[in-house]
Amino acid sequence: MASDNICKYLAEQYPVEFAQWLCGEDVTEITVLKTELSTEPIRADSLTLLRTENQILHLEFQTLPTSNPPLPLRMLDYWVRLKRKYGCNIEQVLIFLKSTTSESVLIDELVDINTRHRYRVIRLWEQDPTPLLNNPALLPLAALARSDTPITLLEQVVAQIDRIEEPYQRGNVTACVEVLAGLRFHKNIIHQLLREDVMQESVIYQDILQRGVQQGRQQGKREEAISLLIRQLRRRFGTIDLSLQGQIGVLSLEQLEELGEALLDFKTLADLTIWLNRHRLESILIHQLRHRFGTIDPLLEEQVRMLPLIQLEELGKVLLDFETVTDLAMWLNEHQLEDGSDRL
Repeated sequence: MASDNICKYLAEQYPVEFAQWLCGEDVTEITVLKTELSTEPIRADSLTLLRTENQILHLEFQTLPTSNPPLPLRMLDYWVRLKRKYGCNIEQVLIFLKSTTSESVLIDELVDINTRHRYRVIRLWEQDPTPLLNNPALLPLAALARSDTPITLLEQVVAQIDRIEEPYQRGNVTACVEVLAGLRFHKNIIHQLLREDVMQESVIYQDILQRGVQQGRQQGKREEAISLLIRQLRRRFGTIDLSLQGQIGVLSLEQLEELGEALLDFKTLADLTIWLNRHRLESILIHQLRHRFGTIDPLLEEQVRMLPLIQLEELGKVLLDFETVTDLAMWLNEHQLEDGSDRL
């Protein structure tokens, strides 16, 4: 489970505590809003919306400042959509989790020719740990707060966890601390201080374990498939260039299975190169389409995947001109494959 997912979980489990910490005032009634704002995709895994009596508190958690689109533009985009939908005051807070020297974490506004939009930025490693240590809901954040002796701070966090009486809450907070502390401390230090038996009852800990098992199984299947394919290619074509092996090594399990089927039709290594190039371009285009339009109809995705390399390259050139999914559908209808076309 990613760090920003953990923060989203905490903010939605303890909205009052987060609102009081960030707004500095007593809040008794608060509602967690759904993050669906429009048909445009948003990063729902890092976005939290809390509605108080007189405003919406928009929390955005970021491990690092890298973002596409850039964070200032994203914050303006969210503000416009929230303002249009709810018509109330909006307090935006961007919270950076991991210490960095990047100057991007100092930016707290978007400035364009005729536009200026400001929002609050919190760099967690600069924050006083005291209010975080004194609130069980904020303890996981305390592990990343300001300290000249970080290990001592983590020990204080663990001591405060031990004071939580309710076992379920103690387990969940412990699991959250383990994930966030990983942004600052080596895992051996974390495991020395945190009790695994406390975390075992946590739904978050169970989720982390399950994901790890699934990823391990998936990775094992991928490595086996990669090894088998490279052996088959060597038998057919002799030495395989390391760059080609590298391209095969980053394919998904599904793509490796497709390559295994296509391999029977390859006559030369050039066919493999063409296949890899078209699948790389195909993956990039599908990702860009999902980023622009959200969920894409599976039939449209399949049409994109059926395009030959030359038409994929054409699609890449005109993609930015599409305003809606309808534009994509019209373009695909105009460029349908003729029967017998070669997808390589």
